[in-house]
Amino acid sequence: MSTPSTHIYPVFDRMLQRSDKEQLLGQHGVMLWFTGLSGSGKTTICLALERELHRRGLLCRVLDGDNIRTGINSNLGFSEADRRENIRRIAEVGRLFVDTGIITLAAFISPTEELRTLARDIIGPADFKEIYVSTPLAVCEERDVKGLYAKARRGEVTHFTGISAPFEAPADPALTIDTSVCPLAESVDRLLRLLGIDTDTSHTPTQP
Repeated sequence: MSTPSTHIYPVFDRMLQRSDKEQLLGQHGVMLWFTGLSGSGKTTICLALERELHRRGLLCRVLDGDNIRTGINSNLGFSEADRRENIRRIAEVGRLFVDTGIITLAAFISPTEELRTLARDIIGPADFKEIYVSTPLAVCEERDVKGLYAKARRGEVTHFTGISAPFEAPADPALTIDTSVCPLAESVDRLLRLLGIDTDTSHTPTQP
C-alpha cells in the first residue's frame, strides 16, 4: 500500500529562486524570532520595527502568536504536543517568507530551548536571529495587558509560562532587550543595527 509521500512531487527546482526575489525587492530575507514572557513587549517592539522598516521601503511581515492562533493554528490547544505543533507550523510559514526575501518578525513566547531549536532548524541557522525580550516577570505581571497573570494566580489558567510553567532563557541570543529599562525607540535602533541598517536618530518610532 502506498503512503501519501509516494504521490508528492515537489517542484522547488523549477520555481524562481530566493536570489530572484531578493533582487526584485532589493533586500535579504531574515527571521527575527522574539521570545520572552507574556507582556514582555515582544509584539510592541515588532510592530514598531515593522513601521520603521516600512518607512525605509523594506518589506516586512509580523507573525504574532495570538494572530496565528486565530487562523492557521486555530485548531490547536495548549498541550505540550499542540505547543510544539504551533511552533513547527509557524516556523514552516516563516521559512516561506524568508525564502521570498521578506524580513520576518515572529513574536512567540516559545518558552523552551527545544522549541526555539525546532524553529531554528526549520528556518535555517543562517537566517534565524533570536531576540530575547528579557523584561522581568514582576514587570510583565504588573502590566498584565491580557489579564492572564491574574487568572493564572487564581488557578484559572494552568501551565502558564512564568507562573505554573517554566521559561528557559536563551543561552546565546543575537540580542537581549529589557523593555523595563530600554525605551521603544532604542529597542528599534538596536534591531536596525542588528540587521545592518543605519539608524536615523531624527525619527522616533510611535507606540503601535
